[in-house]
Amino acid sequence: MQIEDVIKRPLILTEKGSILRDDENKYLFEVDLRANKIEIKKAVEELFKVNVLDVNTLIVRGKPKRMGRRRLKTRNWKKAIVTLGPDDSIDFYEGA
Repeated sequence: MQIEDVIKRPLILTEKGSILRDDENKYLFEVDLRANKIEIKKAVEELFKVNVLDVNTLIVRGKPKRMGRRRLKTRNWKKAIVTLGPDDSIDFYEGA
């Protein structure tokens, strides 16, 4: 799996994400369902040039939704909580 395929997007607009980022230097990412912790660690270190101490993953189950008469389910996705070293940080808004 390519490094660019492992990380899909950062989860930066959630309340839990901002609390973890400010207090514990942890960052949230949506990652590929097939990615393991070692691949996620390598991808974050190479893309953002930081030192990763720990990676925790969890699978978020899809929720049932209704569209008219039909019942559908949103897709399952994987979340990664990445703990960085004390001197490292990721700046998502470089131009702002």
